[in-house]
Parts: sequence; C-alpha cells; structure tokens
Amino acid sequence: MNRRAKIISLFVIVAFAILLLRLFQIQVLDDSYKRAAQNNVLRKEVQHPPRGEVYDRNGELLVRSIASYDLMAIPRDVGEFDTLALARIAGVTPEKLKSELDKAARYSRRRPSVIVKQMSLEAKLLFDEGEFSGFYTVYRTMRSYPRKMAGNLLGYISEVDAATIARDDYYQTGDYRGMSGIERTYEEVLRGEKGMKVSIVDVHGIEKGPYMDGAADLQAIPGTAITTSLDARLQALGEELMEGKVGSIIAIEPATGEILVMVSSPGYDPDELVGRDRGNNYMKLLANPRRPLFNRGVMSRYPPGSTFKLVNGLIALQEGVVTPSRKYPCHGGYTIGKGVKCHNHYSPVNLRQAVQMSCNAYFCYVFRDILDNRKYESVKDGYDVWKEYVESFGFGRKLGSDFLDERDGYVPDRGWYDRQYRGSWNSLTVISLAIGQDALGCTPLQLANLAAIVANRGYYYIPHIVKKVEGRDSLDRRFYERHYTKVDPKHFEPIVEGMWRGVNVGGTSTAARLEGLDVCGKTGTAENP
Repeated sequence: MNRRAKIISLFVIVAFAILLLRLFQIQVLDDSYKRAAQNNVLRKEVQHPPRGEVYDRNGELLVRSIASYDLMAIPRDVGEFDTLALARIAGVTPEKLKSELDKAARYSRRRPSVIVKQMSLEAKLLFDEGEFSGFYTVYRTMRSYPRKMAGNLLGYISEVDAATIARDDYYQTGDYRGMSGIERTYEEVLRGEKGMKVSIVDVHGIEKGPYMDGAADLQAIPGTAITTSLDARLQALGEELMEGKVGSIIAIEPATGEILVMVSSPGYDPDELVGRDRGNNYMKLLANPRRPLFNRGVMSRYPPGSTFKLVNGLIALQEGVVTPSRKYPCHGGYTIGKGVKCHNHYSPVNLRQAVQMSCNAYFCYVFRDILDNRKYESVKDGYDVWKEYVESFGFGRKLGSDFLDERDGYVPDRGWYDRQYRGSWNSLTVISLAIGQDALGCTPLQLANLAAIVANRGYYYIPHIVKKVEGRDSLDRRFYERHYTKVDPKHFEPIVEGMWRGVNVGGTSTAARLEGLDVCGKTGTAENP
C-alpha cells in the first residue's frame, strides 16, 4: 500500500471513530434528542391545585375555589379551524382570538401559550366536542365568595409578575398568588402543591390519552383550608353599620387576641376582583378617591383622641404623680397657656369621674405631672419615660399581627419636637398629647388592642385573624405569648370603673349601654388632619 492510500485509510478510520463517538454521546450520554423526540408525542401539563378554602370561626364558608380552564395553543400545531366557533366557545371576539394567537406565535411557535383565560366548565366541555388541532385546555381554579364580605380582610389573588417568578421557582408565567389580606399572608399554606399530567398527542397536537395509563402523572395536592377568627354574622352587621361611612370597626377577643370583626369602609365585593373583568374592576377601585382597596383597620393612621386619656391616666398612676381620689378643677377646660377647651360638666373631678365625663382639663394636669416629675432631670427626660410607657401599650410600632401590610402608627420622639421647636419646648408646648392629639397617630387595630389591654388589666395577645390551619396543632408561637405593659394590674381598676360609669351612670358613653350587660366604654373624638 502506497503512502497516499495509507493516509486515506487513516482518515477514514479517524472519521469513523469520530462518528462512533458522536453516536455514543447522542444515544448514551446526551438525552436531549430523546427528550425532543418524546416532546413530539408527549405533552407535559402542569396540574394546578385548588387553593385552600377559608372559613369563619363557626365553620361558615367565606372563600372557595371553583373550576376554570385556560385555553392553550402551540402555534406550530394549529391547523385550520372554525374561528367563529372557537371564539364563541371561549367567550371572546374573533379579533381577540386572532390577536392572542399572533402574540403567541411571536413568543414561540413551539411552546404553549395561554390564549384565553378562565373559561367555564361548560365552555371546556363544548371545546372537547370540537376538533381544534394545536389547542388544548388546562385546569385551573378561581376564587368565589359566598358571603361577598370582608374584601380587604380576605384579600385577592392576581397573576404573578416576572420578579415573583425569578424569586420563587414555584411560580410560572400565568400563575396566580395572593396579593393582599389573608390570601397574601398565608399564600404558602393556601396555594397547595402542583402536579404533572403526561399525555400522548398526535402530530396535530390532539390528545390521544394518558401516557403509560397515567403511571407517569403526579397528582396535585390541594391547598390547606384555613379557619379564621372572624364571626361572619358580626362582620355583616359591622359592614351594614358602616355603609356610606369612611372608617373602621375592629373587635378583639381579649382572652386570645383573635379578631372577631374587621370592617374597613368603604369596602368592595371581593367577586369584583375575580374573572376576566378583574383588571377593569381593579382600575376602577384604584381610581376611587375613597380608596376601597385600602384596609383602614391596619393601614390608616388616626389621632386616638380622648380614648388615649386612659393611657395617660394609667401612666400617672404607675408613676405615682396622681391617686384615684385626687381631684382637679375644670372651668370649661384647661386654662394655662393657650388652654384646652372642655365641655360642660361638674367640677372638680377625680380619676374615675374624669374618665366618665372625658374631662380634658383633668388629663392636661395629669400629663404635665408626668413630664414635669422632679425625679427626672428635665422635661425631655420625663418625655422619654412617657414614650416608653406609651409604646408598651402597642403604640408607635407594629403589633406583629398576621397582616403583612400592618403599619406602625406614630409616637414622636424628643428629636421630632426639637426639630419643630428648635430645641426649646416643655410640657405645655406638647399639651395636646394629653388628649390624644398633636402628632400622635394610631391604627384602629392598635386602638382596639388598647381596649383588650384594659379588659386584661395590663397585657395583650398579638391580634390575629387566623384561628386554625388545617392539619396543624397550633399557630405561630408569638400568638400565644402575653405582652405586658409597664403598668401594674392594680392601677387598671379605677380606669375600668370610670369606663363603666361613663356608659351606665351618666357620662359621654351612655349610647353604648345595653340592658343586662356590664358594658364599659370610652368615647374619643379628634381632629384628623
């Protein structure tokens, strides 16, 4: 064999060896071609679990999931079809159907895209009767609200954005997640676990049956049910009472911290944020100047007004600057400095009577006694001590409830007043704090929690809306811990007696009187800047 023949023979051997190695790589080491071949005959569909139901404390259903279907298409597999018929079934216009198909083709001709969202079961059955190559449906669920109440409390779900998908690999394009309220806070509990369905399809994308008789399928696990502490009957009453008004009603069970009622008014029908009109309805609610999407119960900051006198009275007792029997005069108000006006009532008054009659002058004297206490080097030091007491009642900070959008209210520090008055201020400068005004701000939840503190004589449990999660023995441990104020329990008795007198003997709270019940109350009116 000559030299040229040897070179040709060697070249053939090397080329054949390379071919064998490549075949070995393709058939043994690299399964991408195998997967590509499978994708021509197999379709893998994510199975979306129904979200967990939500109940009130008595087992009444508040939120449920109902079946819906997304119409999907793989543009490459779409053949000739009756556009009018499919549009009619899907509940969209032919123009909308064509537009979505064009958009899907621009995205990818080989990958599935959502063409129509949230078709009904009836529409899905009609679709199954037709022959629409390249189209198929995916089971989903959407929320339904039997009682049509507590929209801000329960929250709503919406399609995830790119940032959410990048942050959490549970979600894919077109998925939904909780955006507010309970739906948001307990998203990981409610959403369940996805499954997978593997089907055999022909070259036109028409499903022919399950792969391996369903042995390769993975069942979706439904979301976990939640029982709230809400009482649906009381919630309905609260929403009826607040109709046409702006504000909030909150009721807490002091022995547990469970929220029985949380009304934010104006509210909205939660069904408005479900279905294909959800986007339009959301924009209308967003544009409403009365802000129905805003949960005032945990997000608004209001001056507490005269209800805050209870806190100042308790601090004064603990600090020893006043006794329950000590009296202060009221001549139409507090007359020192610019003065603070008061309504007409008998004078002088002790602590119980001051709470009963909501006397402004009494609590102005008491507040100045706290800040001007000689055991502190300066009024500003006295103010720091007062602020610590106030914060122990849950003001000026988040309570830690199971509302992710809870806000903290505001209790100004000495630095705030230094900036306002260039460092020159005293107890008379900030006298409006005595009656819950000035820069003080609190959420309705914090104010309701104050009532629970008084009922418990000095402690509270963190307010929360979920009572039980199915399959769990308990909630987060923080909801079972007592949080104590800096005031001894013994000092609460004269305050409670004054609140009882205000309702039952004759004071500013008599409208709350109920025959046969020992109701205690404290009125509060305030200018709300």
